Amino acid sequence: MDGPELGLFLKSRRARVRPEDVGLQAYGRRRVTGLRREELAQLAGVSVDYYVRLEQGRAGHPSEGVLDAIARVLRLDDAERAHLFDLSRPVRRRRSSPTERVRPGVRRLLETVPHLPAMVIGRRMDVLAWNRLAAALLADWGALPREQRNTARHFFLDAGARELYSDWEESARATVAWLRLAAGRHPDDVGLAELIGELSMKSEEFRRLWPRHDVREKTHGTKRFQHPIVGSLTLAYESLALPGDGDQTLVVYTAEPGSSSETALRLLASAAEPEPAAEPVEPSPYRV
Repeated sequence: MDGPELGLFLKSRRARVRPEDVGLQAYGRRRVTGLRREELAQLAGVSVDYYVRLEQGRAGHPSEGVLDAIARVLRLDDAERAHLFDLSRPVRRRRSSPTERVRPGVRRLLETVPHLPAMVIGRRMDVLAWNRLAAALLADWGALPREQRNTARHFFLDAGARELYSDWEESARATVAWLRLAAGRHPDDVGLAELIGELSMKSEEFRRLWPRHDVREKTHGTKRFQHPIVGSLTLAYESLALPGDGDQTLVVYTAEPGSSSETALRLLASAAEPEPAAEPVEPSPYRV
């Protein structure tokens, strides 16, 4: 169990739950934001001493029943609950993970949707494959050094990203929350730890958001762009997990039919120079 991370996550979730949210009366002045440890312990049906040791990383491996009870009291959503369970697992020695490779069939799939931006993201948010329109919309991944072909790194360390994403702050929070979820799933991944360390050193915005301990699945939503060639676009995205490929995700952007964003996408597709649908995957730079 990663004691420090588990404790920090529990404290951050405990701080956001008000006593009245869980049926408690708040009397007098409270020195803590949110629930007290003893209040959470009582509601979860565990001893105060045990819960204190749990936040301190000294409680061993908690049972599923205890974790379920704590998740219920803290009103965790599905992603947060999964993260709680991930942080409660025994931590293995950190190691470099196998290189992620995209199946030929998935590469062909990218080629079949040239009118929609589409790409494959790996467990560290590495860009593993992409089509021409995705490169034209977000970044020319093929022209970047391989260590920069990462959506989180591009988002926080590329000066143009803040101008590209109209909803930069919201997208920044979502990016950090997704990366935090991945870190909980793969606490032994050396490359992921190196990426987080690099972003923490080089990005003030990342350092500000990382301690919030927010977690979020990458599923679907809407993003607004201010593109240097075609101007304003509002695009919906769908994130589709690829069965049999670990944590690879296919991300596809679409525009509302008949909208100005659909027209802008068509103009962007026409303006983009042809290139291979997906670059060959090179070994991740985040390895030992």
